Amino acid sequence: MNIKDLLVKDVMIMDLQATDKKGAIDEMVQKMYDGGRISDIELYKEGILAREAQTSTGLGDGIAMPHAKNSAVKEATVLFAKSNKGVDYEALDGQPTYLFFMIAAPEGANDTHLQALAALSRLLIDPDFVAQLKETKTPEAVQNLFQSAEEAKKVEEQQETASETTANADRKFVVAVTACPTGIAHTYMAEDALKKKAKEMGVEIKVETNGSEGIKNRLTAEDIARADGVIVAADKKVEMNRFDGKELVNRPVSDGIRKTEELITIATNGSAPIFHSSESDSSEDDGSAEGSVGSRIYKDLMNGVSHMLPFVIGGGIAIALSFMIDQFIGVPQDQLSMLGNYNEAASWFNQIGGAAFGFMLPVLAGFIASSIADRPGLVAGFAAGALANTGGAGFLGALVGGFLAGYVIIFLKKIFKGLPKSLDGIKTILFYPVFGLLITGGLMLLINIPMKVINDGLNSFLLGLDGTNAALLGALLGGMMAIDLGGPINKAAYVFGTASIAATVTEGGSIIMASVMAGGMVPPLAIFIATLLFKNKFTKDQKDAGLTNLVMGLSFVTEGAIPFAAADPLRTIPSFVVGSALAGGLVGGFGIRLLAPHGGIFVALLLSHPLLYLVFIAIGAVVSALVLGIVKKPVPQ
Repeated sequence: MNIKDLLVKDVMIMDLQATDKKGAIDEMVQKMYDGGRISDIELYKEGILAREAQTSTGLGDGIAMPHAKNSAVKEATVLFAKSNKGVDYEALDGQPTYLFFMIAAPEGANDTHLQALAALSRLLIDPDFVAQLKETKTPEAVQNLFQSAEEAKKVEEQQETASETTANADRKFVVAVTACPTGIAHTYMAEDALKKKAKEMGVEIKVETNGSEGIKNRLTAEDIARADGVIVAADKKVEMNRFDGKELVNRPVSDGIRKTEELITIATNGSAPIFHSSESDSSEDDGSAEGSVGSRIYKDLMNGVSHMLPFVIGGGIAIALSFMIDQFIGVPQDQLSMLGNYNEAASWFNQIGGAAFGFMLPVLAGFIASSIADRPGLVAGFAAGALANTGGAGFLGALVGGFLAGYVIIFLKKIFKGLPKSLDGIKTILFYPVFGLLITGGLMLLINIPMKVINDGLNSFLLGLDGTNAALLGALLGGMMAIDLGGPINKAAYVFGTASIAATVTEGGSIIMASVMAGGMVPPLAIFIATLLFKNKFTKDQKDAGLTNLVMGLSFVTEGAIPFAAADPLRTIPSFVVGSALAGGLVGGFGIRLLAPHGGIFVALLLSHPLLYLVFIAIGAVVSALVLGIVKKPVPQ
């Protein structure tokens, strides 16, 4: 399909005036009507809103693709609109949207809108193309840009087909499946990203797409049998039994777009785990991939933590800088209690950091609640976090409040489910915020009483840590960071560390956070050292990946060691745990403090004893490397 033929100049909007989602949809639908592409504004807009009710078509990265297929459409059309200011379109990444493609398809159009979506998605994966599109000034420039891109795409696909026909038998071959539950765009973006990266890496690949069009480019039994590895980048159930016995890496579809090199490397270097099918795996089952109650709780918690961390990181570093400035300029002995606030320049940084810290608990609770109950949960969740903050319940109170707010909104949704459809709009803007806020707030006032006691006790414990107690806790948390390398246990230790920062700001930082970061830096660094000292214990690909782990370890990216742990978990993980626990225990025992919850060596100056800290990490990494070198079997030559 030629997208240029669907991009009608008369219905393009080169300077969208709307600033919110409703206004943007109204403006684009009106343009469709004025251009004679639709016959009924309300009918067509009903289709657009029905699609948005499933999940936002704001895909992220500044792009949205609203679409509908109904009898109001006279002729298949793609309306292009560009906003210079950016629109709050409730995009999946929470960022403003600048480029819009509103797709209209008449009934009986043989899935024209789905084909257009797929074709558009494949072009919009290219950041250079998107950047050029943002610079266009006229409808003619938009059409010409798409025409050039489509022609280049066809040439590229022909070259790929030719190269696949004459492919070198020595090249690695990978098969992949991409799938997303509703938004078709991510399915095809992941497909294109994997193909592009595989070509750069000299790897042959075949990608099956499980999108709204159905299964395309289906993998055959011969493809799977020949493959060196399998990649499943999917957010919904796909047919898995066919991959029984193959090395398989299973990730969300977003990783298929943004972490392509990592996925292809794992699938081709022999480090992916062997997949074993079970009778419960079925292509007919499109149920939620979230699984157990525990996994859903973990997902909700991580949604809150991931949104909270930028506030903790930014605020913590700003406050740490205020202490450094005061120490550099000087503070009188009798004014040490004002450290971080004594000099004006230091006070500025302290105020900025304090403002960011003030949002920490409301954001945590708000986004836990929104993960449970979607956008209606935000108001009640933010209020729960704020009440936990002012009521002294702290981090633990905000955590409980977030889950409480989410399930209060779920309860209200069930209560109001029987209301007439005409009241759907008022439920979101009136009933959920008002009743959700009152019920959650009332419960939080009661919950704050016991949670404050617990929080005060925890803070007293953290502030009183020294010597043996700090060493033991540091060793425990450091070891936890290495057990599952980014999994639930690792995240539990990390969340505990970040939660301790707020209570220890006036003390110059958290011993717990310093121990946690030390423990998390050890595994990748241990891999780097082991690949240098014990070359006969690693494959060529693993030795090549050693240098990458040096960078990851220094940057506090524990996940860099995952491929090595997955390849030989019984020997590798215990080796990591020994070194991480040692590093965490040494840091805790010597009382080293840290205000920043991330950054590795890049925040070394924010440590109370940076050189000693790095020495302890080096000790842990060397011990882990030696243990791994001793217990690991040599690789057959």
